[in-house]
Amino acid sequence: MGEIKSADYSVFITRDISKEINTFFQVNKDLYSKLFILVDENTFKNCYPQLVEKVSAFKDAELIEIESGEENKNIDVCVQIWGTLSELGADRKSLFINLGGGVIGDMGGFIASTFKRGIDFINIPTTLLAQVDASVGGKVGIDLNHLKNEIGVFNNPKAVFVNSSFLSSLDERQVLSGFAEIIKHALIADAAYWKKVMLVDLEDMDVLDKLIETSVKIKNKVVMLDPHEYGIRKSLNFGHTIGHAIETCSLEETDSDSFLHGEAIAIGMICEAYLSNKICGLPADQLKQITDFILSHYQSLTIDHMDQQHLIELMGHDKKNENGQSNFSLLSAIGTCEINKQVNSAQIVESLNYYAEQLELRE
Repeated sequence: MGEIKSADYSVFITRDISKEINTFFQVNKDLYSKLFILVDENTFKNCYPQLVEKVSAFKDAELIEIESGEENKNIDVCVQIWGTLSELGADRKSLFINLGGGVIGDMGGFIASTFKRGIDFINIPTTLLAQVDASVGGKVGIDLNHLKNEIGVFNNPKAVFVNSSFLSSLDERQVLSGFAEIIKHALIADAAYWKKVMLVDLEDMDVLDKLIETSVKIKNKVVMLDPHEYGIRKSLNFGHTIGHAIETCSLEETDSDSFLHGEAIAIGMICEAYLSNKICGLPADQLKQITDFILSHYQSLTIDHMDQQHLIELMGHDKKNENGQSNFSLLSAIGTCEINKQVNSAQIVESLNYYAEQLELRE
């Protein structure tokens, strides 16, 4: 636990982040004219009261609240917030503070990066998903017609403050959503870490602290080598080509409860582990190990109702694609990832069928 340096900012990780936030404002006390804090109904209730009590600078900040949920990560909500900033007299020396999960961090960072051609922002991620994934990398953006992160830029925050005690307010489903990204970090980069991940007790706070720190370090190492995703950073997309398509399809279905990001990525990792076996030679016993472990945690996520051709069409929007070719990041072994692997539609269908079959075998 402590400070992890990433590019031109630091990620601070601790059970009580108020000391580090107060230090940030003491160092930068003359830099900012106004503070704005973006929250949703959950972080306003569960996280904001803890911080405003201990961080004196927050007492004078303007609070902006939005509704939670991926469906709200769109340009219409951005327009409303830009308007609010203008009405409240925000200038180029204002600081935007994102207090929330992935939606708040992605969209809030995008809003700050574009308002008056860019104002400073800091992130205080409050979900496990945001703490282990969105805390590093400088990706900010919004969805377009349910397509994940279709509009956005690369822009780093001035600092990230990970307060692991916020996780006590999350339900099991939200914790598992974040755990999917931890699984991914182990699979693409560290076979020894994978062995530890398979044995974790997600109710043990000390264990979660160590997982957060290790995952942030793994992602930070990759991002530092390839900040703008021209090469090795694409490895962080393992499970996401198919996973994002499933998440988008789920968001389109207004008559059902949509998948959380990590739930869709869990399915995507099983499908892409299957493709890894077929295309990159991932050993069959490792494919089984990955499949069994993920299904033991994500037990009832069915995709039989989703049109496979539509999923393939959605994958056509993946940002790794080049010249009309679907590029995947796949495993040659647990802990080793290969990028820019071409996969055809028939193989994608096979992987989706594999997932459905494995799920059925467990019933």
